[in-house]
Amino acid sequence: MTESLSSNELAAVLARSVWFRSAPAAMQAQLIEAGRVERLAARQRLFTRGDADDGLYCLLDGLVRIGAASASGKEALLAVIEPVNWFGEIALFDNRPRTHDAYAERESVLFHLPRAALAALLERTPAYWHVFGLLLTQKLRLAFDAIEEAALLPAAPRVARRLLLMAGGYPGAHHEANSPDGLRRVLKVPQEDLAMMLALSRQTINQVLKQFETQGALKLGYAEIEIVDAKKLSALADLDRAGSGD
Repeated sequence: MTESLSSNELAAVLARSVWFRSAPAAMQAQLIEAGRVERLAARQRLFTRGDADDGLYCLLDGLVRIGAASASGKEALLAVIEPVNWFGEIALFDNRPRTHDAYAERESVLFHLPRAALAALLERTPAYWHVFGLLLTQKLRLAFDAIEEAALLPAAPRVARRLLLMAGGYPGAHHEANSPDGLRRVLKVPQEDLAMMLALSRQTINQVLKQFETQGALKLGYAEIEIVDAKKLSALADLDRAGSGD
């Protein structure tokens, strides 16, 4: 994917986002007109915790890590953003600095809506605040779910839930047309990253994933996980008993 996307091509890619596709048609057109496509090199930083808000982003291609690092260099990984997902909306609402670091895991292409353009759009049409609010609340629900799961669920269902979440795309992401259940079958996520996202040890993640592979739910590869049987993985996630504390 290159920066030289036509408006129609860009609209087609962005339409893979449920959030964007659900927005009013007039708003979609105005966002496309206001934004620009940018490229990041592998390992290039997009923004750092404490940076001033420079707008909203949607990952079109590649992979972006969201997290933070301690003074000693230890990383806390919150999420690995895959196409086609939006991020950076918190600062849009509170006009405060960035909450975390974001950098490209590999060469990536993003759609950037600058802060000034967004502010002008929202001043012209205040009703659009509600649409952006929906994007924000999707992430808030994710955060609440993660806190609850960490407190109530053992490692195995937590791992299964995160894999299913990533396979379906974070709320607002696309569903793959070539997958009957709408899940992304191959997840490009190293086990170390999965461990950091779930605050589990690398050894625990490896044990759980090998258990899932033995049970026929997954197939493990180098820095990737293939979902072989989504129904089995859903059963391992214990979806019906979520939050029961059992």
